[in-house]
Amino acid sequence: YDELMQGTNDTDKPQLIAIIERKIREWFAFTGGIITKLDRNRFLILFEKKYIKVFTNAKFEILDSIKEITLSNKIPVTLSVAIVVEDGTKNEKLQSAIATMDVALGRGGDQAVIKKDGKYEFFGGKSKEIEKTTRVKSRVVAQALKELILESKNVVIMGHKNMDADSLGAAMGIYRIAKQNEKEAYIVFNNYGVGLKELHERLLKDEYANVLLPESEILPKVSEDTLVVVVDTHKIDLVDAPSILDKVSKVVVIDHHRRSAEASIENPVLTFHEVYASSASELVTEIIQYSEEKITVPKVEAECLYAGILTDTKNFTQKTGVRTFEAAAYLKKLGIDVAAINKDFQTDVDTYVAIADVIRNCELIYDKVAVALCPKGIENQVQITAQAADELLNLNGIESSFVLCESDGKVHISGRSNGKLNVQMALEKFGGGGHMLIAGAQIEGKTIEEVKDMLVEVIKELIGTKE
Repeated sequence: YDELMQGTNDTDKPQLIAIIERKIREWFAFTGGIITKLDRNRFLILFEKKYIKVFTNAKFEILDSIKEITLSNKIPVTLSVAIVVEDGTKNEKLQSAIATMDVALGRGGDQAVIKKDGKYEFFGGKSKEIEKTTRVKSRVVAQALKELILESKNVVIMGHKNMDADSLGAAMGIYRIAKQNEKEAYIVFNNYGVGLKELHERLLKDEYANVLLPESEILPKVSEDTLVVVVDTHKIDLVDAPSILDKVSKVVVIDHHRRSAEASIENPVLTFHEVYASSASELVTEIIQYSEEKITVPKVEAECLYAGILTDTKNFTQKTGVRTFEAAAYLKKLGIDVAAINKDFQTDVDTYVAIADVIRNCELIYDKVAVALCPKGIENQVQITAQAADELLNLNGIESSFVLCESDGKVHISGRSNGKLNVQMALEKFGGGGHMLIAGAQIEGKTIEEVKDMLVEVIKELIGTKE
């Protein structure tokens, strides 16, 4: 609401608000229900549940109708709808609806979410997130995080399974904040994912061997007074060390992925969940940048943060905003060596040949969606799957790509998009997540061919719905 109003001429603001309110009331009028405006940007609606079928059959056309409003507003108007169909008291239903709205907003807004019998159904969600211009939240989070660190015995930081550059970069940034406040800190590092081999080896040479530790070595250091900071994920089943979460009561979550319908970490004491951000490393860089006291970040840690932003934005070509470049500029001022970072992520010849094999055997759906299988028997299949998905998106005419591989008894899917198709919505069908441009999923109990057939059907369904 604030971003919308800031970009609208003063003379148009009353008319804009009136048009939005009229469209919402006209959309809802046929139910004969009650609608009341709670405050400047929230409405409460009560209606008989028999009308839900009408809304779903029309795929919540209000979402598209509201985006057609064009006065002097620089960004499109978007609407989020949360509907709850559950038993319970009126107050319980209201609280459930408020929590469901958090899910809708945590996924980027511009969508309707129906919660029925504990399960979620999603409609819309096609708009890119709007970047917030105010840094107030970054400053508030920085101060709150400092206070939590000071009142804790030590700090444990962890990202998601198969840690990537963004997860490591954000973890290193939080580690520096903890050390600045004179607290012992450890990063859970069970294994690394895409492209982290060189960077990991460089960190071990820089005396981080006693910081980057496996779960088994960190667990004895964890107590009730330990603060756990989870970066680059908010899902319980994706954290690198779930056993550590079971031992503590204070958890901080810093993430940029769209909110998943799957189980999220419950009751964190502090959450910094901003889906407009390019990466968790960008969010942590802002926390460091806008802290009240100056935080001295060593060069190698700044390079980890920069590598995280670089990786998640595909060399600043995707999901970047003004704040992304400001964070990168701040890290550059700290003296990072961009050439050295790029060297850490260079592809060797064998990997490049494997990626070329994947691309050569891809299948096109509607001439714009590429689906490919990673050949069996090659090393680093999960890494090659992700890199091949990136490369496919660079080909002319390809709007989105999905690459599958089998590893450790699971089928892994990497999805990439240029924004035309929401890959998060596609891979949520398989229990995965991410955001609309980059997403992933892991499936157990099925062959790679079975998963591929299911994926093709999901893609056709989504494209058919979109068109």
